[in-house]
Amino acid sequence: MSQSSRKPRVAVVFGGRSSEHAISCVTAGSVLRAIDRDQYDVVPIGIATDGRWVLEADDPERLQISGRLLPEVDADRAAVVLAREAASTELVVHEASQPPQTLGEVDVVFPLLHGPWGEDGTLQGMLEMAGVRYVGAGVLASAVSMDKAYMKVVLRDAGLPLMPSVTISRRDWAADPQACRERAAELGYPLFVKPARGGSSIGISKAHAPDELDDCIAEAHRHDSKALVEVSAEGGREVECGVLQALDGTPETSVPAEIKIGGDHEFYDFAAKYLPEEHTELDVPADLPEHLSAQLREHAARAFEAVGCEGLARVDFFVMPDDSLVLNEINTMPGFTPTSMFPRMWAATGMEYAEVVDRLIQLALTRDTGLR
Repeated sequence: MSQSSRKPRVAVVFGGRSSEHAISCVTAGSVLRAIDRDQYDVVPIGIATDGRWVLEADDPERLQISGRLLPEVDADRAAVVLAREAASTELVVHEASQPPQTLGEVDVVFPLLHGPWGEDGTLQGMLEMAGVRYVGAGVLASAVSMDKAYMKVVLRDAGLPLMPSVTISRRDWAADPQACRERAAELGYPLFVKPARGGSSIGISKAHAPDELDDCIAEAHRHDSKALVEVSAEGGREVECGVLQALDGTPETSVPAEIKIGGDHEFYDFAAKYLPEEHTELDVPADLPEHLSAQLREHAARAFEAVGCEGLARVDFFVMPDDSLVLNEINTMPGFTPTSMFPRMWAATGMEYAEVVDRLIQLALTRDTGLR
């Protein structure tokens, strides 16, 4: 097949070194299942927990959650690297006792990593250096959105409503824990404590009173050297909105959806998000007055543009008892798992899963490399 007539080759990259490794694998399984193989050549690339890149099996079923068993990248598979040539970037497979094998040129990378070392601008920077097109936010938007402390600085400057918070670093906590406790107490209890650069609700806990703060800080610091301590949105409804760029770059928004947490969960923790036996309800679309839904969607688009996002994002809000809106966070690579909000919101808006995946690949294929 000639260079001009061959199908675009999409490298789906997943796994990674963060605590969200398993969720990235689940997301990749869903995306691999959805990509139209008549239009694209697909190469699954797993990043093991130790950072090794391997040529993974094209087997979406292996990447599902089975009961409480979480999937992971098979680190024993053949190693793979991106090799930069004069006019293209090729995938080269290195297998023991075998000569290097070239799989061909990569046209676009679909990075499905969640958390640090993937969603935070590090992988995006590597791809920019290699001159490879990729799906989703660039270096700055990825880094700012991943770090919730800096995200708040940018979004507050854009005039968006946010919960008050303080950041407590591991160094500050070790040097003067009492001063840190006093800073937190000024916010007023209850408080949520979370890793500043985490996701999937891993490492998040709620301090109902001062005597619980130390344990919450320790849990957040177990995942990140920076802990974000934030006022709890008591009585707030958790409502999310998807943002997807049109081919002309304009941000389009989905209908909002609401998360209703069931069982014994006080907040939307890891089990409530991903484990199938938990009783979390997702109302898609959310039951909101028309004017409030429109305002929420407008805020989501503003957040997307404020951080300089590209491709896609999910923007999370609290709808407070007085119907005011508070923006919680922006996720530049939201989950695509079977229970994830992002694809469900777009389906309710009129765009099915496979269409969303295709839109993202098409956007990536048309974007420039380098500064935009």
